[in-house]
Amino acid sequence: MTARHLLADDDLTAAEQSQVLDLAAVLKAERHAEQPLAGPQAVAIIFDKPTLRTQLSFATGVAELGGYPMSVDGNLAQIGSRESIPDVARVIGRQVSAIVWRTHGQARIEEMAAHVDVPVVNALTDDYHPCQLLADLLTIREHKGATAGRTLAYLGDGANNMAHSYLLACTLAGMHVRIGTPASHRPTADVLARAERIAAEQGGSVLVTDDPATAAAGADVVATDTWVSMGMEEEQGGRTGATSPFAPFAVTRELLTHAAADASVLHCLPAYRGVEIEAEVIDGPQSVVWDEAENRLHAQKALLTFLLRASS
Repeated sequence: MTARHLLADDDLTAAEQSQVLDLAAVLKAERHAEQPLAGPQAVAIIFDKPTLRTQLSFATGVAELGGYPMSVDGNLAQIGSRESIPDVARVIGRQVSAIVWRTHGQARIEEMAAHVDVPVVNALTDDYHPCQLLADLLTIREHKGATAGRTLAYLGDGANNMAHSYLLACTLAGMHVRIGTPASHRPTADVLARAERIAAEQGGSVLVTDDPATAAAGADVVATDTWVSMGMEEEQGGRTGATSPFAPFAVTRELLTHAAADASVLHCLPAYRGVEIEAEVIDGPQSVVWDEAENRLHAQKALLTFLLRASS
């Protein structure tokens, strides 16, 4: 058996991404329609970083798929220090049907996947957050009817995992993606090249700009994320103060005047009102943040079902 993994957003083809989103809509309407983990089969859910939505949605989702969510505290396991990642992979992989890992460097999860015969899911690394993007795309479908041809503007830190995943996942979905970010925080060249290639294939486009109004102009969806990602806490003052390079990219009511009148607002949470987003925006009528948070559950259930089937 060759296991299918989701380590980065473009591990799925455009057709596979659409298939997962179609199934997610079915599972949202009928929560127990699929039971690929009946038995129950166990899924290891490993956390090296703080978590709320990821833990909640995966634990609930695995149970609703008929399985047993086995939570592993990565700080206790000390994966990669107390034991090597290959050794841990060989132990866990023999006891579970899938592995979900929220960790730091992308190389860690890639090494895990290289040494197991079960699906491995990236539940967030420093480079990508693909499960969040599946939830975001499901939310966009629900509120905009389709993704193809729509424009998404992401404002904030263009070098973080959310910006990278928006570039890859949204171009796979046929969208036009604009990243509004300071010139000092552009996405990596590798991710940009991959996104541009996908956009050319799927009819979308990519724009990176240091002008927030240009990024937001006419956008159907406006997204943001915290300016202080996990592991950057020591940089908080420089990232959130009055002189922060991100200050012009805050999602405010004034910035939204540049977007489409019915633009939807996304934030993967946790949100810091008055920093990267105004309270009046995230709590206002254009916000679909709470649908987005719920959709983590349905999208991840669909993803696990797809990967388990593709690996059998």
